[in-house]
Amino acid sequence: MEAHEAAVATVSARIQQFDATKTPFRVYHGSTNSTRKSQRREDNTVDTSRMNHVLNVDATTKTALVEPNVPMDELVDATLEHGLVPLVVMEFPGITVGGGFSGTSGESSSFRYGAFETTVNWIEIVLASGEVTRAFKTEKPDLFWGAASAFGTLGVVTLLEVQLRDAARYVELTYRHIKDFDEVVSVMQSETADDTPNDYVDGITFSLDSTIICTGRLVDKLPAGTSPRHFLRARDPWFYVHAQRVEKRLRHQPPNAVEVDHIPLTDYLFRYDRGGFWTARYAFRYFLTPFNRITRFLLNPFMHARVMYRALHQSGLSDFHVIQDVGIPYASAAVFTRHLDQHLPLYPLWLCPLRVQRPTPDSQHGLHAEFGQPPLTHPQPPSLSLSPSPTSPPPPPKTLLNFGIWGPVPHPGNLLTPSLTQTHRRASVAANRLLEQTVHALGGKKWLYGQAFYTEGEFWASYDRAAYEAVRARHGAGHLPSVFEKKRRRVGREGGVGLKEN
Repeated sequence: MEAHEAAVATVSARIQQFDATKTPFRVYHGSTNSTRKSQRREDNTVDTSRMNHVLNVDATTKTALVEPNVPMDELVDATLEHGLVPLVVMEFPGITVGGGFSGTSGESSSFRYGAFETTVNWIEIVLASGEVTRAFKTEKPDLFWGAASAFGTLGVVTLLEVQLRDAARYVELTYRHIKDFDEVVSVMQSETADDTPNDYVDGITFSLDSTIICTGRLVDKLPAGTSPRHFLRARDPWFYVHAQRVEKRLRHQPPNAVEVDHIPLTDYLFRYDRGGFWTARYAFRYFLTPFNRITRFLLNPFMHARVMYRALHQSGLSDFHVIQDVGIPYASAAVFTRHLDQHLPLYPLWLCPLRVQRPTPDSQHGLHAEFGQPPLTHPQPPSLSLSPSPTSPPPPPKTLLNFGIWGPVPHPGNLLTPSLTQTHRRASVAANRLLEQTVHALGGKKWLYGQAFYTEGEFWASYDRAAYEAVRARHGAGHLPSVFEKKRRRVGREGGVGLKEN
């Protein structure tokens, strides 16, 4: 702890220098899973990159004391030595504990536990004044929940206590094929009910009439005569490629047919790392490279999420893609899917149920304080037909269905050539803005790790400005850039703004 305390003291002293002149600052973490380049400079930055240690794993309390820049693969390795695993594990191994808390990270266990921040017991944070304090869910809950998903705009998180659970050797993963998306929604709800034995639930939609739902349970033994299914070795299939093969087989089976794999736990947790879900296939297409087992094997060193994020930053290709995760109420999920199919058919889609109802009573603070139906303060997309709004807003949902929507926006007039022209840039902005407007109209939320193109009015119509600004004022962070200000990037005549991480 001495080394940690010395590092915190250095951060505190640096922030005090900025506070003396009320100068906004940025934070350098050493890595990022944002889709935009950082604007940090030496004279406007607090460096926390060396805070990357697991300080303690307590098998009795089932908690881990973790510095913010510990990546998920290192945290999982440390906890598995004690037979434990975090409740929520982000599915890219390079995502950090602090990134999961300060941003919104929901994964296949989040139907039960919520986003990653809800699995944190308390944080140590250096406030905008340089003061070092701790915030718990029961003590200073406004600061705890305000800092969650606030992207460092209340202060700098320097330590977190993360909840763990008993691990097992394998995940027994059951694949089920469903054709009708209304049934997809129904099955998702039943598989994530409070009394379900499932530990993990997600899905992949390959087309409007073809979805694979994957339900996982922790087990310690393999059934007789079976072998484990691996996904992390170069010779292994990408998980999505394997799931697509399963989908093709189950298409021709009776509706109640299933397939089952037994996957080593770490392979399951990071199954989407190779290929970055399926987004790496666009690199094959972009470089006119055949997409097959041999080329995936040969190019495997470049097909991991850590490498892909670096390439994304250096290439600037994210400006011509939709890279978004959005949460949609179950009641609107089928409408949303049909809208995407007609206006933005970027298949596959990742489906992940996310519990948004926070488990503590005094949790209504910060950017995501309310997940109910927001007022429709910017125009409803003309392509979206909704029933008239009820006279009173519906109650906040307990769970949202997260859609991962990732892919290139086709160049207007030529669907096969993603040429980097101003026309293409305008089309990309238009596609992203249409997505934002549709999500807002359906009472959903867009997670802010990726680009965004809201006007300022649209942004604050979608997020809880009053709760967010109130907690910033109480803790002296008013001179720091807000989430909107910090992440703003002008897009020129295309309109709107873009958001980027620290």
